[in-house]
Amino acid sequence: MVSEESRKHPLVFAYYVTGHGFGHATRVVEVARHLILAGHDVHVVTGAPDYVFTTEIQSLRLFIRKVLLDCGAIQADALTVDRLASLEKYSETAVVPRDSILETELEWLKSIKADLVVSDVVPVACRAAADAGIRSVCVTNFSWDFIYAEYVMVAGYHKRSIVWQIAEDYSHCEFLIRLPGYCPMPAFRDSIDVPLVVRRLHKSREENLELERDVKVVILNFGGQPSGWTLKEDYLPPGWLCLVCGSSDSQNLPPNFVKLAKDVAARILIDTASGKNYTSDKLSGARRLRDAIILGYELQRVPGKDLCIPEWYANAENELGLRTGSPTAEMSDDSFVMPSYPEDFEILHGELLGLPDTANFLKSLSELEVVFDYGKSTEKRQMREQKAAANLFNWEEDIFVARAPGRLDVMGGIADYSGSLVLQMPIREACHVAVQKIQPTKQRLWKHAQARQSSKGQGQTPVLQIVSYGSELSNRGPTFDMNLSDFMDGEHPLSYEKARNYFARDPSQRWAAYVAGTILVLMKELGTRFENSISVLVSSAVPEGKGVSSSAAVEVATMSAIAAAHGLNVSPRELALLCQKVENHVVGAPCGVMDQMTSACGEANKLFAMVCQPAEVLGLVDIPNHIRFWGIDSGIRHSVGGGDYGSVRIGAFMGRKIVKSVASEQLSPSLSTNGMIADELEEDAVELLEAEASLDYLCNLSPHRYEALYVKQLPEAMLGETFLEKYADHNDPVTVIDKKRNYGVRAAARHPIYENFRVQAFKALLTSLASNDQLTALGELMYQCHYSYSACGLGSDGTDRLVQLVQEMQHSKTSRSAEGTLYGSKITGGGSGGTVCVIGKNCLRSSQQILEIQQRYKAATGYLPILFEGSSPGAGKFGHLRIRRRFPPKQD
Repeated sequence: MVSEESRKHPLVFAYYVTGHGFGHATRVVEVARHLILAGHDVHVVTGAPDYVFTTEIQSLRLFIRKVLLDCGAIQADALTVDRLASLEKYSETAVVPRDSILETELEWLKSIKADLVVSDVVPVACRAAADAGIRSVCVTNFSWDFIYAEYVMVAGYHKRSIVWQIAEDYSHCEFLIRLPGYCPMPAFRDSIDVPLVVRRLHKSREENLELERDVKVVILNFGGQPSGWTLKEDYLPPGWLCLVCGSSDSQNLPPNFVKLAKDVAARILIDTASGKNYTSDKLSGARRLRDAIILGYELQRVPGKDLCIPEWYANAENELGLRTGSPTAEMSDDSFVMPSYPEDFEILHGELLGLPDTANFLKSLSELEVVFDYGKSTEKRQMREQKAAANLFNWEEDIFVARAPGRLDVMGGIADYSGSLVLQMPIREACHVAVQKIQPTKQRLWKHAQARQSSKGQGQTPVLQIVSYGSELSNRGPTFDMNLSDFMDGEHPLSYEKARNYFARDPSQRWAAYVAGTILVLMKELGTRFENSISVLVSSAVPEGKGVSSSAAVEVATMSAIAAAHGLNVSPRELALLCQKVENHVVGAPCGVMDQMTSACGEANKLFAMVCQPAEVLGLVDIPNHIRFWGIDSGIRHSVGGGDYGSVRIGAFMGRKIVKSVASEQLSPSLSTNGMIADELEEDAVELLEAEASLDYLCNLSPHRYEALYVKQLPEAMLGETFLEKYADHNDPVTVIDKKRNYGVRAAARHPIYENFRVQAFKALLTSLASNDQLTALGELMYQCHYSYSACGLGSDGTDRLVQLVQEMQHSKTSRSAEGTLYGSKITGGGSGGTVCVIGKNCLRSSQQILEIQQRYKAATGYLPILFEGSSPGAGKFGHLRIRRRFPPKQD
C-alpha cells in the first residue's frame, strides 16, 4: 500500500547495478518494483539491456541510464575466471578513468536531486555519493574487494591497490543490506540481514512448465555456461527432471532434460532515504575503512567457522597508513581472522603468532602424502619435490619447525663488514624449515642413499636428507643427502676448507651448503655431536638473487630448527653469528653479519639497529606512523659471492691498512705534522693518532679526520701485488687478494666512513618531528648512499633506473604541488643488482606511485619488478614449533 507521506513527498533513488551478469539486475528489478509501488522514483544505472527492467516494471517512475562503471569477473565460461584479465579490465573500466567518473556521477546525482544512492554492488557509487553529500546503502551478498582479493593472490600483489581502493569506496556507505549466501565483506562496518531477494514468480509451475506436482525438479542455470555440455539421461536419478537454461537450439537433450525459453529491502531503503535509519558516526574515507576492517570481520563471522581473509588485506589499515595510535588501530596481526593450522597436527610447543605463511606451511606438511601426477615440466619438478618430501619424515615422531624472514637493507649495506651502524627491516617473506631427528633404523632412505650405503657395506648409519622446494625457479637439484660421517675427518670435524670443496663438487648441489653447513658449524663451534639421522624440509618464500637475504633466511631457519630438535639452547644473537660462519666458511661468501642478525633478532614493523663490531645490538627503532619503506626488485641477479662485492670489500680493508700505516708514520718522532714533532703534539691529538694506528674498524674513523689526514694518502686503485709487497696483508679473514687484480681503494674506503655517519643521522632523524623536511632529509641520505655504491663499482643499470624513476616521481609537478609522497631510494645489500629500498609517506598515494614506477620499469625493460611490502618477526621472536601428526597417514 502506498502511504500518504510517500504520495506527498516521493523520494528519488539512484540505483547502481554492477556489470557482472544479469543476476544482479534481476534482483534489483524486484527491489526497484517495490520502491516504485511505494510512490518513489528509481533511476537505474546499469549496463544491462533495458528489457531486463521494462518487462517487469511498466512505470514512468523508472528511469534507465546506460553506464558501465565496473566489469565484474572476466570468464571464459561459467566455471573459468581469468583473474589477471579481470583485474586489468577493472583497472581499465574504473581505475584509469576514476577522476572523470567521479566528476560525472557527482553532477548527475545533484541533477536528479537523489535522496539515496543504492549500490549492487558498484564501488565507485559509494564514493560518488559521499562526494555529493548523499547517503548510500549497498544491497548484496558479496563485494568485489573480497572477490578480487583472491585474484590478486594469483595475479600478483602489485594489483593490491585495486582492492584497497574498492574497499575504501565501500566504506563510505551507511550500511550493508546483506542477502543470504554471503561471503566475508570486511569493508562494511554495519549490516542488516534480510531474506532472499529474487524476481517474483508470475505463474505456478503447473501453468508455466506443465509439470506435475510429484516431479522433482533441478534447474541447470549459470550465466555463460557452455552450450556444448553433453547431458546424459543417467545423470539424473529416476523421478527427477532437469530444466536447462541457455541451451542452444541445436543441442539435443535427453528426455529427462527440458529446454527453457529465454519487500523487506525496499522498506529499509525508504526508511533510510527518509532519515529513519542512520548509523554513521560522521567519519568517512580512510578512517571508516580502518574501522570496517577491524569490526567487519567480527560482525560477519559465522559461529563455529573461520573466514579466510587474505592476510595482506586484513592488515590494510597499515597498508593504507591508518595507524593512529588508538588501541583499536594498533591491534596485532593475530587479532584478525587467520588460517587455522590443520587439525592433523598437534602443536606441542610454540605458537603460530597469527602468521598465515606458517599456517600454510603446516597445511603443506599435512598434504605431503597426496601427490598428483602433472604433465608440465615445472609441475613434474614440483611433484618430485613432494614425493621426496612425503618420504622424509616419520609421522609418529615429533617434527620441529622454525621460521626466519629475509630483510630489507634500509641503511648500512656494505658498510657492515667495516663496523658501521646498520638499520635493517625484516620483510614479510620468510623461510620455513621442518627438521626431524630419526634413529637410522626408522629412517626411510631414498633409493640412491640406500645403494650408497650398501656399496660401502656400512649398514644403517646416520644420514642427512634434505628437500628444498622451489628448485625449478633456480635450476638446482631438489634433494640432497649425505652420510653424516662425511663431516668427520678422523676424530675431528671436517675443516671448513674441505667442506667448501665438498659442496662445490656438483654445481646443482652447491645450495645444500647453506643448509647442511649449519650442522658442521654446530659441530665445530659448539662441539655438538649428531648421532641420529636428520631429515630437513626447506620451503622459502624469500626470492633468491634479489638482495633481500634469501641465504640468511635459509641458514637462520635451518639452524634454529636443528638446534630445537637437538635440545640446544642458542640465543638469537649467537645463532646469527654461527650462521655467518656458515656463509663465510662453508659457502665461501664474504658477507657481513647484518643479514643473519636481522633474520634472527628482528621484529615486525621495526628497524633492527646494530653496530657491526662485530655485532653490538642497539635495539629496535620504531618506524614512525607516517613513514613507510618499500623494496623494488630490479630483476638483475645479485650475489655476495660475486667478484664485485668481494673486490670492494678487499679495497675497504686495503684502505684501513693504509690508514693505520699513515697514522703510525704520523706518530714517528722522526716525522713532523704541520711543522710539529709528534711528541710536541697535544695529548688529545696523539691519542687520536694512536687509535687510528690500531684501527679495528674503518667506520670508527670520522669523516672529518678522513678528509683532514688520509684522503690524499689513499690511492684511487692499487694492484694486489703492489699492496702485498708494501703492506704484507689486508687482515681480512674471509677474502684473499689476487696479486694480478687492480682494486679500487679510495672509493671503497670512503663509503663505509661516510655511510656510518649517514646511518647515524638517519636514525636520529627518524625520532625528529614529523615534517616534509624530515622526509626530504631522510630521502637525501638514501640518495647519497646509492651514489656512493656506484662510486665503488657496485651499481647497475637496473637499480640506477629505479632510483631515477623515484626521483622523477618525487620532483614531478603533481608531487610538488601535493607535497609529494616518495622521498628517496637506494640500492641495497651487496649491490650490483638486486633490490632498491624506497622511503615515502605511509599513504595510499605512495602505494599508487610505487605501482606506477613498477609499470614504468616494465615498459622500459620488459621486466615486472617484485615489490617487497610489509614486515614480520625474526626467528628469535618466533621461536620454534614442536608438532606431531594426530593421524599419521598410511605408509607403504
